Amino acid sequence: MGIRDYARRWLGIEEQRETLELNKDDRRLAELLGIDLDGIDVRGKGALKIDTVYACIRIRSESVAKLPFKVYQEDDFGVRKHSEHPVAKLLRLRPNPFMSAFDFWKVTEVQNCLYGNAFVNIEFDRKTGQPIGLWPIDASKVTIYVDDDTGLSGVMRPKSKLWYVVDLGYEQRKIPEDEMLHFRGGLTLNGIVGLSPIEQLRYSIENNAHANEFVNKFFRQGLQARGLVQYVGDLNEKAKEEFRRKFEEMASGLKNAHRIALMPIGYKFEPISLTLQDAQFLENTQLTIRQIAAAFGIKMHQLNDLTRATYHNVTEQQKEFYTETLQPILTAYEQELTWKLFLDEEIENGFFVRANADAILRADIKARYEAYRTAIQSGFLTPNEARELEERPPLPGGDQLIVNGNMVPLTEVGAAYRR
Repeated sequence: MGIRDYARRWLGIEEQRETLELNKDDRRLAELLGIDLDGIDVRGKGALKIDTVYACIRIRSESVAKLPFKVYQEDDFGVRKHSEHPVAKLLRLRPNPFMSAFDFWKVTEVQNCLYGNAFVNIEFDRKTGQPIGLWPIDASKVTIYVDDDTGLSGVMRPKSKLWYVVDLGYEQRKIPEDEMLHFRGGLTLNGIVGLSPIEQLRYSIENNAHANEFVNKFFRQGLQARGLVQYVGDLNEKAKEEFRRKFEEMASGLKNAHRIALMPIGYKFEPISLTLQDAQFLENTQLTIRQIAAAFGIKMHQLNDLTRATYHNVTEQQKEFYTETLQPILTAYEQELTWKLFLDEEIENGFFVRANADAILRADIKARYEAYRTAIQSGFLTPNEARELEERPPLPGGDQLIVNGNMVPLTEVGAAYRR
């Protein structure tokens, strides 16, 4: 089974089941070692169970996926779009037979957010050398190796090469650098491997997960506060356990919420009053959410937190989301795609990939039309170029630059009055 077959299995195209069951001895050993088998696990895909992390990754992945990646060529005559180029069709329609371009970029960006790295195996046509398929690979199964010793300096030598080793389960497959797209979604310390945002945010994410678990348990026990049962006398261990079991069945759970709990003679219940405000629960939870959102570059209004939102600052924050969050991500994608999907002669002839971010920056229709009018009257855009931006067909005579006839060079200002 090759890399593409493995990618099909990982994408769920072929059924794959893995089960892990622990016997009583294993669980007992874990308890002795202090390991909570039913605890919260926020590593890798487990972080998606946290609502804030899920929302941040969804926003980032969908923001990248909705932008079309197009092929351009820059030469002495300017920049031209090449819609019929094989790479353009691959990026615009179906990177592989099993997913659309939108789903492909969602998968890639989710991998970036979870692991700090996203890997895509390139399938080439053996005759033409053009790419004919892009296959995402589970980043948790990929290890990066350098085939030359870097020495004590830690700097790669000119002849060093990167290799990507994919663990297929039954064997390891070695893929050369030029057959693997490698996107680094987070910070990197050496320019080779990206740092996982989930690992760097592990404590904040666990804090958010424990807060959610606390609220869930609070509701499951019927919003009943914990407390102490006082009894004048002595009880053996068996009697204590029996009373505790019966009392919890009677006084906890949603079905017993707001019901009267009867106490036997000689018993007295004293609740332990600890409100969420006393524990600064709400403040800590809000701080954790802001920390996670800031690490992913997500603005609070995108998480439906409109506490400090106004029309003006929401508009400005949306622009900041593009310039501070999306633009670096898109630049990394564009450079990697340009370097590895085009032939050497095509790169020399100025071919490159660019994500069309106009959809994000498009203002309301009045502001756009005012900008077009200024650009056309200033001789910056032709009418047909403005129509193309609005996805309208060109019209005869619309390819000429025009300018206001009242405009004259500075050297000729007032010349009519000097005669």
